[in-house]
Amino acid sequence: MIRHIVFFSAREGQDLEEMRAGLEQLGTIPHSDLFEVLENTKVDPLCDRIDLVVYAEFADDAALAAFKAHPVYSETTKYVRPMRELRYSADVVSKAR
Repeated sequence: MIRHIVFFSAREGQDLEEMRAGLEQLGTIPHSDLFEVLENTKVDPLCDRIDLVVYAEFADDAALAAFKAHPVYSETTKYVRPMRELRYSADVVSKAR
């Protein structure tokens, strides 16, 4: 299983709900086993710059590649990119389920 985790911060003055709605469009792509867009609680004082987290699980590399190749992925990227300040991504392989 691959866990795809992406951290976003919104540009100053950006409507966070609009950004979240844009990212949630990724959940319509059929290749993930689990897909969520979550708001950072900002409980950790050293990590208050991250606003939203995209968390998705994929069966394997092929499913993740198909997700990223889907037209909704490109459309969403174009829509959300002007709204974000930061974007950090990690794809980690997990044997646990």
